This record gives sequence, structure tokens and C-alpha cells, in this order.
Amino acid sequence: MSHRKSLPSGVRLGCSPLSWTNDVLEDLGDDTPLAQCMSEMAQAGYEGTELGRKYPRNAETLAPLLTTHGLALASGWYSGRLAEREVDEEWEEVASHAQLLRALGCKVMVYGECGAMAPSVSPLDEKMSCRLTLSGQQMADYATRLAAFDARLRRHYGIRLAYHHHLMMVAETFQEICQLFDALSVEVGLLLDTGHAMAAGFDYRRLIDRYDSRICHIHLKDVRPAILEQVRGQDMSFNAAVRAGMFTVPGDGCVDFGPLASFVLQSGYQGWMIVEAEQDPTMAPPLAAVTRARQNVEAAFAPLLLTA
Repeated sequence: MSHRKSLPSGVRLGCSPLSWTNDVLEDLGDDTPLAQCMSEMAQAGYEGTELGRKYPRNAETLAPLLTTHGLALASGWYSGRLAEREVDEEWEEVASHAQLLRALGCKVMVYGECGAMAPSVSPLDEKMSCRLTLSGQQMADYATRLAAFDARLRRHYGIRLAYHHHLMMVAETFQEICQLFDALSVEVGLLLDTGHAMAAGFDYRRLIDRYDSRICHIHLKDVRPAILEQVRGQDMSFNAAVRAGMFTVPGDGCVDFGPLASFVLQSGYQGWMIVEAEQDPTMAPPLAAVTRARQNVEAAFAPLLLTA
């Protein structure tokens, strides 16, 4: 059975470059060439990738690189700041990113809220307890701006916003995600991240139960429970948690991916699932890790596909 036929029709499996090169902690994988990252993704059996800091940001250069390695571009993270600025200003900032995604055939944009974080020049280096939270009115105003921004994306670029709930950001906990998404228009998409849910203290199945039809992109991430306990117990920073190895690839931690596979199959989900694990590549050699991850993801689907 080929890798691409071991998943439901219309579901594509990609891999984030974060296993090779970290976007924030630049010493992690800084000496790894982009060609190695892409070639090993393809060797491990993945169909696509998301953007990373070493990727060219123009379609004319990036498209041939992807083609050479038989990869498609699934999406790319955008650091939005709608929690603290207006839609018009955000619209100017996003233009080149949205144009790149559209040119390479992406259907969704991964949106991470980088406004209203811990008051620091390096908020991801602050203790997790230092993150900012929004009041009820601030969250409602934020939802209004986010919905307007998404509507423009869809109208002008044909791209849907995939909102990434994330540690240290304004929608980290289940309650915060619900507060935001209950106030948003139903067109705004949700990125389901299994690892960020676990690390934030809730079961990702709660998001499936509540927002199944709005999930438009999936990040497959696992969590090492002993390190998560250490991170929370010592109130470590997000970056310190990454260096300590809190996140890992599917199958190496405590997240159960069976319910995720059931959701994908039963809901008729169409789109990308991206294996993503911010790890030190010297501690977790990327090719072996992401190959193991693909095998574990396919194993979660195998019994369901046999009976489908």
C-alpha cells in the first residue's frame, strides 16, 4: 500500500520543517540546509510541507524547490496582531504572505495571534504564567476584527483563515477558544493542534465535539507527559519547554490519535494533516522521528479504513 493511499480520500499528510529547523530558536537546526529538510520529508513519505524560516518567500523560487522534491505547500504560519491593531493595518502586513500562499495553491492560512502576549521583547522566553489574557469585551472586539480579516482573505485571495490555538497566546485554554469561536462567524476556520491542547490542559476531542465542522487544518503533535509536568510545575517558558523536549512526534508521547482518526474518517474532513514537533534535531534526529510519526499516524487509521 502506498503512503498516500493509507489515509482517507482527500486527506493529505504533510510535515512541518520544525523538526529540522526551529523558527524562533534559531540555534536549533541553523546549520541544516533547506534541501536536506525537503529531501528527508519526501524520503519519509510525506506529500507536503508548511513554510519555515529557511524557505524562499517568493513563488518563483519556492515552486521549483517543492517540485524537485515532490512536495506541495500546505500552508504557512502568519504572525497576526489583531488582538492589538485594526484590520486595515493587518491587511497591509499580510499581503505578501497571502499572495505567496495563493500562488502555490494553498486553501488555508495558519494564523497565530502574536499580539497581546507577555509584555516582553521575547514573550516566549517569559514564564507561562506571565501571558496576557483578554477581558470579555476585549475578546468580543477581537472576534469582530478577526472575522472581518477572514472575510477579506476569502474574498480577495480565496484563502480561509485557520486559527491556531496556542500556548502563551490569547486563545490557549479550552474556555478561551470557546469564548473566541462562539463570538466568531462560522466561516472562520479552526486549526486543531493535538499537542497544544494537551499542553494547555484539555483533551483535543472537546474541540472536535464542539467545532467539528469548523476544523479546516490539523497539526499532529504529541507531548511527553513527564516533561509537561516539569514545565508546568516549574512555570517554565515556552522556549524552555521546547528545549526540554515537551513536544514530540505522534506516537512518542501521551496523546491518543485514535479519536482524531475517527473524526477525520467519519466527518469527511478534506485537507491537510501536518506532523509538527518543535524539537532539538540533535536530540531527535529528524528523518527517523518523522518517519516513525508517519507510520504511527497511518497505524491509527488502518483499522478504521479496513472496516469503512
